[in-house]
Amino acid sequence: MRSVDTLVIGAGQAGLAMSASLSDAGIDHAVLERGQVAERWRSERWDSLRLLTPNWATRLPNLEYDGPEPQGFMTAAELVTRFERYARGFDAPVHEHTSVESVTQTDRGFAVQTSQGAWQADRVVMATGWADRARVPSAASELPASILQPTPQTYRNPEQVPDGGVLVVGASASGAQIADELAAAGRDVTLAVGRHTRLPRRYRGVDIWWWLEQSGRLAVTIDTVRDPKRARNDASLQLVGSPVPRNIDTTTLQGRGVRLTGRFFGFDGAYALFSRDLAHSTARADERMHALLRGIDEYIARHGLEAEVYAPDAPPSLGPVEEPTHVHLADEGIKTVVWATGFTRSYPWLKVRALDERGEIIQRRGVTPVPGLYVLGQRFQHRRDSNFIDGVRHDAAYLADVLTLGRASQRVQCQEGISC
Repeated sequence: MRSVDTLVIGAGQAGLAMSASLSDAGIDHAVLERGQVAERWRSERWDSLRLLTPNWATRLPNLEYDGPEPQGFMTAAELVTRFERYARGFDAPVHEHTSVESVTQTDRGFAVQTSQGAWQADRVVMATGWADRARVPSAASELPASILQPTPQTYRNPEQVPDGGVLVVGASASGAQIADELAAAGRDVTLAVGRHTRLPRRYRGVDIWWWLEQSGRLAVTIDTVRDPKRARNDASLQLVGSPVPRNIDTTTLQGRGVRLTGRFFGFDGAYALFSRDLAHSTARADERMHALLRGIDEYIARHGLEAEVYAPDAPPSLGPVEEPTHVHLADEGIKTVVWATGFTRSYPWLKVRALDERGEIIQRRGVTPVPGLYVLGQRFQHRRDSNFIDGVRHDAAYLADVLTLGRASQRVQCQEGISC
């Protein structure tokens, strides 16, 4: 059995950020990864995917973007290469192809059993991310085996999808991008739209992500929002990273020929059923978008930037839509249903009492109720951008401070004969 002060589970952006912060703090640690560094970016992304954040926002502890296109958007493969170089740069102690099988509490901390042997650790940081497993509704089991049912984790490209129509369920970032790609490939696409968050790619001539950072929107903490649970489950942004900046939302998809419906709520035999709420959900998304853009306008006015940016240029609203309440899959020739219905978390290996009734980690700023057990990379863990590559560095630095103080306190107690 190998022993270490701190074990980090996962070597994606959260695990690497934690490792870098622990290295800076001089804390002995190891990182366990079921596959390779950035495994989820390698094996659970579609071929054309680019980050929806600009390259300049790809920041981790001691890492700033140094390439030639700060305003561009990396592909998943480019990001993997960058993460690999980053890990080598500080000699991150990553143990690849090491799946965690169980984490149990002991008198000395934690016993961690893996596919490559056992570890003993004083502390454990779970950095497996918030998009662990695609959420698929139970209604999916009602479809015949002849219907292909990919998720954003298993969809790769239009060639993978059989000839015929496609129903995409979910219009947040993944669903909107997949529907857009399939429509561009000539497929007949129906998109079921529920609650979503709409933003323009650029506003007043500047990338929206820059405005979100500069105006403090990304730094908002969970302690200041009215409804933390709702905030953590809010729809992801309808944004796309592309070589030529462009919008992706219900309006642009409508212009591409995508048929829009309201929220999907089940099947009745061969029929897919939808609520007649598309107008309401798009109007609510527009209200929220315009409120955010007004805040940016106020920021521009406060800082005297009017002469340096374009005039306000909010995108247009959705045009008239005939909302079908039901669609016969066979009659419409629909042979594929893409479930872009969000993500959930799964911790079958975690054998300590740190989950709530919904299976979510109980935590505040990454500190769980279990002494010595921490989590990193959760959505809105503390800041609004906590689950983004750029935002996780703040939470990693905080946890490194917590662990450093904890280790110092333990040394004092040991010296005083209280505990060791």
